[in-house]
Amino acid sequence: MNTPVERAMNTPLDPAVNAPGEPAVTGLRTHDLVRLADVGTGAEPAWVAESLARAPWAVVRRGTAARGHLPVGVRGPARHQRHATEVPVHSVLGVARPEELRCDAATADRTPALAALRALQPALDELGPGWGPVGGAGFELATGHAVTTAASDLDVIVRCDPLPGTEWAAALIEIFRAMPVRVDCLIETPAGAVAAAELASGADRVVLRTTGGACLIVPARIRGT
Repeated sequence: MNTPVERAMNTPLDPAVNAPGEPAVTGLRTHDLVRLADVGTGAEPAWVAESLARAPWAVVRRGTAARGHLPVGVRGPARHQRHATEVPVHSVLGVARPEELRCDAATADRTPALAALRALQPALDELGPGWGPVGGAGFELATGHAVTTAASDLDVIVRCDPLPGTEWAAALIEIFRAMPVRVDCLIETPAGAVAAAELASGADRVVLRTTGGACLIVPARIRGT
């Protein structure tokens, strides 16, 4: 008989749908990376234009935007350099989704974060197609621009509908603890995102990240139970 953790890890992922308030007009979702045409306005910090000149990519962020626009974030070379803005939908030239990104053996040798991603892929692939790397590792794999360092953490998302249970999240955390770097995981649902570590803790209330901001919520309310 399977243990509770084994049963949790063997539960397949259900494909998620666009969350309310996300840019459904393009089919894009939070964490998708978009390759952009020139969209500078001149009002951004100087480093934003420099970053986009090197790698014309931005990440779809959790938020709202004017009609015909996408809420995106631009990353700079320093950790604190993150610029939230919005861009016209017609400026998007290409899309890389986290679920499409995987690390090969040659790439994994570059940094510990990428090595951890390579090691995690078989276990996470068993859950189904609804997961992928985000943050620096996702950006590097999508764009080909080296941004992870020896000190980088690994960020991943898992898309689920409905929100999984505590045992399911705890099984993920046990796998992450075996990695040589810190692994941060967000569980993305149509209602918003919850940190896997917080869900695994069994807390009565967890922080739900939504397009309208963060709020405390009882996990059962997201599961519909």
